[in-house]
Formats: sequence, structure tokens, C-alpha cells
Amino acid sequence: MSTRQILVIDDEANVREVVQACLRDLGGWDVLEAASGREGLIKAAEEQPDAIVLDLMMPGMDGFAVLRQLQLNPMVQSIPVVVLTAKTYLIERRQFAQFGVVEAIAKPFNPVMLPIQIAKALGWEQKK
Repeated sequence: MSTRQILVIDDEANVREVVQACLRDLGGWDVLEAASGREGLIKAAEEQPDAIVLDLMMPGMDGFAVLRQLQLNPMVQSIPVVVLTAKTYLIERRQFAQFGVVEAIAKPFNPVMLPIQIAKALGWEQKK
């Protein structure tokens, strides 16, 4: 079985770095990074990752705009999204499915628990 690939879209470099290290080192997954919503949409279409971890609050194209664009593109609309944000109250649970969001994880997050939370949300078995 090939290694799962996750795209992390977050405008904060330090957050991307921590998330990448957690998902790579603890989750055993390949991690792609995007520093903006537009870059994330391009990488999602080009790389077809198994999942996307998305920040909602970004300058320019925010996470909501990214979610809408993902749903409009048949090439990427089935990619599950985990929202990682300080503003978890902005999305109601019933809105998750329409945006392809499988889970919302609050910032600040527990780095050790992050891959476990993501694996559980995606229905992936965690590497031992």
C-alpha cells in the first residue's frame, strides 16, 4: 500500500512546519504544503492528495473560498478536508458535508494528537 499524501494549506509558515512534522513523523504520511488558498487549489488539482488540512482564516482567499472552489472542481471535490482553525465556531457541523469537511480541529492543537485526530476523521488506520 502506498503512503497517504496530505496537503496542508495555511498562510503561517510556522504552523505548516509543525503540522508537516507531526503528520510526517508521527502519522507516516507524505505532506505537501501551500502558503495560500490559490496555491493550495493548484497543488490539490496537480497532486490529487488523499486529504487536505485547511486553515480557514487566511489573507486574500480564505478557507471558505477554498472550500467553495474545491467543491466546484470535479477533479478535487471528493478529497476530504480537515479544517484546522482558531475559529471552529465559524462552521456548523451540518455544513461540514456540503463543503467536504470531515472534521474541524481547534488551534492551538496538540501536536502529538493531531495525526491521531486526522486519521480517525478520515477513517485511516494509524501506523504503529
